[in-house]
Amino acid sequence: MLTVLRDELPPDTLVGLDLGIALPFVDHGAFFPGWADSPPDARSLWQFIDDITEGDPHLAATSFVDHPQASRYFRRHGGREGELFGGGRGRFRVTEIEQAKQGCKPYSNFNLVGAAQVGKSSLTGMRMLNVLQEHVPIWPIDPMPDSGSLIVEIYTTLAAIAGGRTASRAKMRSFEELNEALANLGSPPVSGSGAIDDHASDALVTAAWMREVAHDTQLWSPEAMTTEIARTEGWTFGVP
Repeated sequence: MLTVLRDELPPDTLVGLDLGIALPFVDHGAFFPGWADSPPDARSLWQFIDDITEGDPHLAATSFVDHPQASRYFRRHGGREGELFGGGRGRFRVTEIEQAKQGCKPYSNFNLVGAAQVGKSSLTGMRMLNVLQEHVPIWPIDPMPDSGSLIVEIYTTLAAIAGGRTASRAKMRSFEELNEALANLGSPPVSGSGAIDDHASDALVTAAWMREVAHDTQLWSPEAMTTEIARTEGWTFGVP
């Protein structure tokens, strides 16, 4: 993926990455409260993670989650919950709190356990973003450019809801369900019938939704997103 996004991206492409581009910051005024080395903003966080995981191949983040200090903030497999995880469902960014108001059920990026967690992909994604920031703007860490390509964080459930699904039935596992959602988003159907992998349907519906709403200026100026939030926690495209 890194090679495609860095070297092979078609012009003027809006790229949606289904991961968290940063960790919670606003709730405690720090990504890692109590850790003197805690970075001050999202860009510094990406570099911080990349430095600790420099020896991990394929942009993995194993060294970070196993780091003696960093591991104190994460919930890991085997019942290993760091004493600074925060308990319950963990800590959330402001954009994730806003997602919940729309009926979604976001997961904390400090949670690395369970099929629905995105913590692992978020950490490896941050390593990738640390490389890509020299090549493609990343919203809202960067402002939306007048032209050219742009990377945003997405949450596929938002696209499914826009396509007529509910948050509890966001996954589409048949061509029939997929094509119904595509029709609701003004996109043509895809050929096929019967079962379809829900990862594929997520990608197709989200792409159709992004094409439909990318020019909605309100989505680029979320009411709850301040300048401070943008530079520390980032935001999920489509959360008003």
